[in-house]
Amino acid sequence: MKLAVLFVLLAGFVGMPVARGQSRPAATPVFNHAAVCVHDLKRSTAFYHTAIGLQEIPNPFHDGLHMWFRIGPNLQLHVIQRGCPVGASKDAHLCFSVPSLSAFMDHLDALGVAYTNLKGDSKVPTARLDGVKQIYIQDPDGYWVEINDAP
Repeated sequence: MKLAVLFVLLAGFVGMPVARGQSRPAATPVFNHAAVCVHDLKRSTAFYHTAIGLQEIPNPFHDGLHMWFRIGPNLQLHVIQRGCPVGASKDAHLCFSVPSLSAFMDHLDALGVAYTNLKGDSKVPTARLDGVKQIYIQDPDGYWVEINDAP
């Protein structure tokens, strides 16, 4: 839920009109990172590295409570171990695109990672109105992660 609120706030800020007499920001904000709170950093690190295939990157903390991953050019996922509640709604999710959804599903099957379509009733991908196919998996803390084949 907190992740969804963050995205809504960011989306609202980026699209906010500037009132007359106010100065515009020097530049339009650019998305930098998303953060998820987890209960077991080692287990979550293994999931994001092995199941999703993200590359670990250096982080400044070196405290055993933070792990950072590259999720795109100049984009990061920060995985932080804390005792925070997690919502299990697919409405609040991370999303990664892959060149071949069927190859990625084969990868998940080989690892024994469960996945479903949007409704949650099968492993057959959901086709969005724009033709993009998508599946959903959950990380060890219950966060939903969409995997799709968007170009």
